[in-house]
Amino acid sequence: MISLFGILSFCSCNKEKSKTENISHKEQLKNQFDQDISMAILFLDSAATDQSKLKQHLTASRTYFKKIEPVLAALDIENYGFLNQPNILKVEEDDYTDIKVKKASGYQVLEEEVYADEMNTEVIQKHLSLVANRLKLVKENISFTHVKPYHFLWLFRKAIVRIGITGTTGFDSPVLENSLEESKIVYQSLQTSLSYYQDQFKDQTLFDEWNAEIDATTKDLSGDFNAFDRYHFIKNHTHKQLVLWNKMAEDWGTTFPFELAIKNEANSLFSDATFNLTFFSDQNSGPITPEKVALGEKLFYDTNLSSANQISCATCHHPDKAFTDGLKIGKGVTRNTPTLLYAGLQKDFFYDKRAGSLEGQIVSVVENENEFHTDLETLKNVVSNDSVYANAFKEVFHRNEITDAHIRNAIASYIRSLNPFNSKFDRNINNLENSLTQSEINGFNLFHGKAKCATCHFAPLFNGTVPPDYKESEIELIAVPEQNDTINATISPDLGRYYVYKTPERKHFFKTSTVRNVSKTAPYMHNGVYNTLEEVVDFYNRGGGAGIGIDQEYQTLPPDPLNLSPQEIKDLIAFMESLEDIDTSYSETKTEKLASTTN
Repeated sequence: MISLFGILSFCSCNKEKSKTENISHKEQLKNQFDQDISMAILFLDSAATDQSKLKQHLTASRTYFKKIEPVLAALDIENYGFLNQPNILKVEEDDYTDIKVKKASGYQVLEEEVYADEMNTEVIQKHLSLVANRLKLVKENISFTHVKPYHFLWLFRKAIVRIGITGTTGFDSPVLENSLEESKIVYQSLQTSLSYYQDQFKDQTLFDEWNAEIDATTKDLSGDFNAFDRYHFIKNHTHKQLVLWNKMAEDWGTTFPFELAIKNEANSLFSDATFNLTFFSDQNSGPITPEKVALGEKLFYDTNLSSANQISCATCHHPDKAFTDGLKIGKGVTRNTPTLLYAGLQKDFFYDKRAGSLEGQIVSVVENENEFHTDLETLKNVVSNDSVYANAFKEVFHRNEITDAHIRNAIASYIRSLNPFNSKFDRNINNLENSLTQSEINGFNLFHGKAKCATCHFAPLFNGTVPPDYKESEIELIAVPEQNDTINATISPDLGRYYVYKTPERKHFFKTSTVRNVSKTAPYMHNGVYNTLEEVVDFYNRGGGAGIGIDQEYQTLPPDPLNLSPQEIKDLIAFMESLEDIDTSYSETKTEKLASTTN
């Protein structure tokens, strides 16, 4: 394959150019963007007309796409998503009357088609045209007029997080696994963009420090894809850059109008101070205070909220089992009980994503005849008639009347507090201790590399909520079997997401659960079919359902075996076990940190 740096070098922008041009920062950004997107279009057009150099032209076009990625992903996320989507069917289910099923296009699709064993010229030409036309549309319509320094800082940090979490995993280069080289391109683009803002730095040594760090980072982004040390890359580069980013924001005197999913002051991706809880909350949920969390915790353990006064939330979510119940399928329900740890850091709930908030999920639990078996009005009356609760709610919500919305919000706030980030792995990657074994480090690198786990279970949450925007929780069809059988396997009869909108293309799709605390949450999968992590890894190692003979047209998991060795399997499991938190319950010692999550 030709060198991406070789393609890039002939029109790379001089870092010092911004010093001599009397134009604004955003104009320089736009000019560079226009140059790069024009080159991306040019090489696609060349690919369409010169089949003899198809692969070379596609690589060159994708190089320039990677150059514009930080800006495009921040200013036009919809078109960025189209251009960089995986080669799987896209289903949009807004409501029963507005369901759209679309075939994917974009650079990932082109990569798979161009490098297929047998190329389909007609299909390739179609996608070349679709991608080129979309790029032309972006070039004509993208606007930089609103861009302020804080927008640049946000897009800069998003790019850093994207590389650290998905850019080095093969997430968007599934065939070529060209992720390391492409990550270099993104960093080089960031370095060029940063040069346009050199005059923003009061401390020029900080600007120099950034350049030195980016140079060191691109140097380390080398070697074999599977052998790449992602653990130390995040520890030594991604986290260092988050610290530098905060110094840069302070040096620029930046005032941010609000916070995104990641808190503006975050210096680590693996901390209980990383995420903005409000971002993931219902828009009407209000501030998450220690007092509200304490009230929610009391409600969580109160059996009086159920019709028979025998069931509480804790009946099915035990703290000692990472807030699961240890059962294959709980009594009166149809699916395995998921952990509540980190549950608040996602956008959709239940395995089929039928609830859009924790407050909404609680409604189903209250009304389910096999769970609380009551209704919201009765729930409200039970709580209102308790003088202790009445006083507590008045103090927390500053209202005399208790509503079911208040009750659900209090319980949801308690669940949102359950994000310890204090596992052995967290403590090590944050330099709080040095106790990870080489096997555990190897396992993390396998998880993000050869084993391809991290292309669905995204760090640091290790669930399906997609970074760096964290606006969507993915659902997948991996074809989980009904029984632990690799000879005569049949798919679990549970149709998952299909039950919500009856979309045929969504049969057997389930939300991607977190891998955190899996050492405590057996059995596994939505139907509890696997009792051990060894069985789970064996399923994926074979290629998921397809690897054990289950034929599903829309399986999202690559069907190819992972070819993990016995030692690699041990390492992978060792890493996953290192994600076990040492404290899985709310504690008063966390009140100060919790109080700082919302303003």
